[in-house]
Amino acid sequence: MGQDQTKQQIEKGLHLYQSNQTEKALQVWMRVLEKSADPAGRFRVLGCLITAHAEMGRYKDMLKFAVVQIDTARELEDPDYLTESYLNLARSNEKLCEFQKTISYCKTCLNMQGTTVSLQLNGQVSLSMGNAFLGLSIFQKALECFEKALRYAHNNDDKMLECRVCCSLGNFYAQIKDYEKALFFPCKAAELVNDYGKGWSLKYRAMSQYHMAVAYQKLGRLADAMDCCEESMKIALQHGDRPLQALCLLCFADIHRSRKDVQTAFPRYDSSMSIMTEIGNRLGLVQVLLGVTKCWMIQKELDKALESIEKAQELAEGLGNKLGLLKLHCLCERIYRTKGQQRELRDHVVKFHECVEEMELYCGMCGESIGEKNNQLQALPCSHFFHLKCLQTNGTRGCPNCRRLSVKPGYV
Repeated sequence: MGQDQTKQQIEKGLHLYQSNQTEKALQVWMRVLEKSADPAGRFRVLGCLITAHAEMGRYKDMLKFAVVQIDTARELEDPDYLTESYLNLARSNEKLCEFQKTISYCKTCLNMQGTTVSLQLNGQVSLSMGNAFLGLSIFQKALECFEKALRYAHNNDDKMLECRVCCSLGNFYAQIKDYEKALFFPCKAAELVNDYGKGWSLKYRAMSQYHMAVAYQKLGRLADAMDCCEESMKIALQHGDRPLQALCLLCFADIHRSRKDVQTAFPRYDSSMSIMTEIGNRLGLVQVLLGVTKCWMIQKELDKALESIEKAQELAEGLGNKLGLLKLHCLCERIYRTKGQQRELRDHVVKFHECVEEMELYCGMCGESIGEKNNQLQALPCSHFFHLKCLQTNGTRGCPNCRRLSVKPGYV
């Protein structure tokens, strides 16, 4: 298969894919991969296969094609191709919740610094790295990466990247419980879709609606949450987007749990868990098990709640997700307090405070923990964040957290 024929077949596959004929598109692209002698064409078709498998939630296949793409990039001896292939390898590991590997591959991308094309990819690299740091609950570094990605998006007038970063920032603030910002950023993403997204994939609309639904659920605006989640789920079903279907089912379950409708929540959690297990989203599984635990606690089935916690704890420890562990210690504390088991209660209180200290989840001004309840937060240029009211009251001539870190024993 020559260069022109390769190009035609790739375009044919893209047309089929955009028409929701995914399996036919995959067949066309696989034939190109088998028969084409053009390395640049093979590289491009591997990119198409990586994107398609990512959207279907076939993350192990995505990783497999990313590894092949690296070999093709080396054959082409072009730094732009190599940067793009390492970015795809980073993204594949991000989807499989291998966060340390993601960060490592992202750093490789940033160190390459090829041509202008490579530099334009740096925004996407920063976004992927930010998502990985967020998965590890390293909040300061996650925020630094998201802000870098946003700067790249603005400098290159890349509205798609800006939309994706806004969704990640919504997720970031939802996790540390600044629900006003958790809603603001996906609303901004939805605006970008409305203003610029005529030719974009519908996944951008679905993604912004899902993150809005999460924020509305946290704010107790359950009717709004349900509307946004239904919109997102509709698009996810139309496009066979299994990862988003799993997240929407989790959000539906959380909405029903907020309404104390446990009997409706449980089957939604089960369906979400099934897809999360199938695609390998272990971080999503931790979130599902947290929801299931809370349902058992509503029903006062404390032993069943502890069983769910045990499964979630094993997953969270394997991922290095410290925030998940903190939430689990908090739930254990409540359960053992109800049971009157003082030794276990004390153990989880100690572990909870260790997690808070390790993640620096406290305001360096008032000393109160961050992420315990809905609070407006503000980040300083160093990406340490504080209660907005504390900054407004006290002002700052520098970051108190950075000052404290600089006087720790052994600091060089």
